[in-house]
Amino acid sequence: MKKASYLSMLTVLVLSLVTAGCGGSSSSSDQKQDQNTTNNNSSAEKKEEGSQEKYVIKLGTVIADNEPINVYAKKLADKVKERTNGQVEIEVYPNSSLGSNKDTYEQILAGAPVIGHGDTGYWQDYVPDIGVLNGPFLVDSPDDYAKITSSDWYKGISSQMEQKGFKVLALNWYFGERHIISNKEFRKPEDLKGVKLRIPPNVMWKETIAAMGATPTELQWSEVYTGLSSGVVDAAEAPLSTIYGSKLYENAKVISMTGHFKALTGFVIGADYFNSLPADIQQILVEEFQKFGEEESKAAIEQTAEWKTKLEEQGVKFVEDVDVDAFREATKVVYTKFDQWSPGLYDTIQELLKK
Repeated sequence: MKKASYLSMLTVLVLSLVTAGCGGSSSSSDQKQDQNTTNNNSSAEKKEEGSQEKYVIKLGTVIADNEPINVYAKKLADKVKERTNGQVEIEVYPNSSLGSNKDTYEQILAGAPVIGHGDTGYWQDYVPDIGVLNGPFLVDSPDDYAKITSSDWYKGISSQMEQKGFKVLALNWYFGERHIISNKEFRKPEDLKGVKLRIPPNVMWKETIAAMGATPTELQWSEVYTGLSSGVVDAAEAPLSTIYGSKLYENAKVISMTGHFKALTGFVIGADYFNSLPADIQQILVEEFQKFGEEESKAAIEQTAEWKTKLEEQGVKFVEDVDVDAFREATKVVYTKFDQWSPGLYDTIQELLKK
């Protein structure tokens, strides 16, 4: 009896161990499967997160926050964020807070996610021929620029810019017609003799202002206000919106309407950085910069009278009877000053403007 009882107990114990072993194997297998499922879900989440990587891009200008270009740049930033479902954020830095124009270009070439603003007079440091587009009295109307920027010539120039490291997002943001502000009146080139007129570090400005009869004096835009008040310069030149936005009227009260530049500006980003972005984002950026350039240009032209009225309210006198033809004739020599330009470049542009 005792022996049978012992055998029965042993049988029960063995069966229990076997059952427990089978149960343990089943539990381990389930845990492993659960772990694999968790890992797969985690990988899927990471992959999804990776495909929705956020891009924060800084956009810098040297002009005042309330000027049309910055106003529309902020509208553009909102639209790009909307179209990319928040994937791309463009932060606008006005008033040289991101540095001078050349500072932003250096950041771009270093690979930073930065968009720089400026005119082609700056860009000719990298692609000489593009500088002709910022020449004095080049066009009669801002609309004429479209004949150039839609041409095969311009496509070739844009390609050269890319080879130098810049992707031109748009070159259709009209800055405005530039005039001279001082405490003196200037009606003809002779009136500018001996006048220290502020220019940016830009060779097109240097040649143009010298041809107009003044003494070109380099200052960064952020220093122009104090330059006028301290006498470092006698005069400055800019569109009316910029003169107002930078409050230059506090230190000078006469604007001579020379209109020597009809300033077309644009935006550039690093070519390598741009090409690293997803294709849909590249397309959105180009589309929105082009579209808002058209809107900003329209606003800038329509608001000219408003800026004039605002300046008059600040006590500014406008000299309207300027001998523009004399200034135009005096500055023709500028187009002969650039040996690095392609032969016949000015004539090429004039032919495009006739179409």
